[in-house]
Amino acid sequence: MGDTGDSPAKRKKRPREKLSATIHALPDSADKIPPLVGYFPSGFDPSSRPRGGGGGGGGDPPEEPGVRVYRNGKWPNRLQLVVRPPESNVTFVGSSSSGEYTGVQSCTYALGVLDKESQTLKVVPIACNKIFRLEPRVASDLPEEEPPELGRGEISAKEKADKVRELNLLFGTKRSVTQDKKMQSLRQEDDPNSQKDLDRKIKEVAINKEALESTDAHIARNIPPYNSSATVPKDAYPLEKIILKGEWDYIKDIFQFLEEGQKVSPDAYPTFVCNRIHKLGETQDEMEKETLGCILSYINHLIKFKDHHSADGASSSKNHKTPSILRQKFSTMFSNAESKWLPSEKIDLLISYVLVLTLFADDFRTDPTDIAKDLRMSSVTIRQHFEHLGCKFSREKNVLYAKLPVPLKFPELRRRRRR
Repeated sequence: MGDTGDSPAKRKKRPREKLSATIHALPDSADKIPPLVGYFPSGFDPSSRPRGGGGGGGGDPPEEPGVRVYRNGKWPNRLQLVVRPPESNVTFVGSSSSGEYTGVQSCTYALGVLDKESQTLKVVPIACNKIFRLEPRVASDLPEEEPPELGRGEISAKEKADKVRELNLLFGTKRSVTQDKKMQSLRQEDDPNSQKDLDRKIKEVAINKEALESTDAHIARNIPPYNSSATVPKDAYPLEKIILKGEWDYIKDIFQFLEEGQKVSPDAYPTFVCNRIHKLGETQDEMEKETLGCILSYINHLIKFKDHHSADGASSSKNHKTPSILRQKFSTMFSNAESKWLPSEKIDLLISYVLVLTLFADDFRTDPTDIAKDLRMSSVTIRQHFEHLGCKFSREKNVLYAKLPVPLKFPELRRRRRR
């Protein structure tokens, strides 16, 4: 008796059901907690629980585990998800600020819900952009305080950094790998062997007397490196000698915020920076836009560094994070190892760097009102600093502008008489 069935090749394929759905992407809002997604690495299945009401097939439906969500009162973005199975001493706890959170965060997460009847697909972000890893804990259904750095098997900061670097070298983008190599080369200064090799190379470098004389000149005036014979304002204070080549990759925060559609918070940035954000939207050239964003970010880091080392501005820089490459540079240029506060001559040098960058941001014609407020200086004092850089002042429509004419002409240096 032969097989009368059709072969798989002759069977008709079932047509796939097509659905045209409208996609709604719901943003994260402060008044609502986004969905939380958790998983159990221990193998616990919350849906397979014994039925209540004794034995038999006609028992009660399975009792659902208890679920609670806790928010940190000091840091609202820190959440803790607690799942407790019924009649059990084991509690499963997942946190958005510890455990798996300390690993590499290379992805963001969202949850999509498809409603076939209304033909809509709603996409909502996952809370804190993390999938909660629910670890078993015995007799604990309440949120605990922030765990210690090395508690419950967590790795140290150095081990974490090594793991992150190893994963970045394997799976990171070319740009991130390049940045990592730059940072590693900077850290080699603590290596004795690297230091010996560096000392040997320094001895082999020929001394450029002209460069030294130029350096002495700008140090004597306590201003950034300059070119007194420049014919255009942008060459008077070469930007590449103020923001070094290796620093540009670490000051793109403002530019990236705007590219992602985010807003710059007035609480995190100085008034001068906030008042110039609109220029980024008006600039058509992408290179000019990125350069301006980096200049504004550099101004922000300089001002926050000054505030951090000043008695009257420490609170404004409390939550500010300066890239390590800039923090090391600023500490070398402006700090004094003997005191937390900056010496007066170093403050003047830092202010000179800020003012030169404000000239770049305003096409070398700037109203000093807002930057004076950010630097906590009077209009008279800020004017003296601009004039020390070679600027001239002119009034236009009741607004006093500082302009940078070329070639540079500095006021004569006045030396204090010894008493």
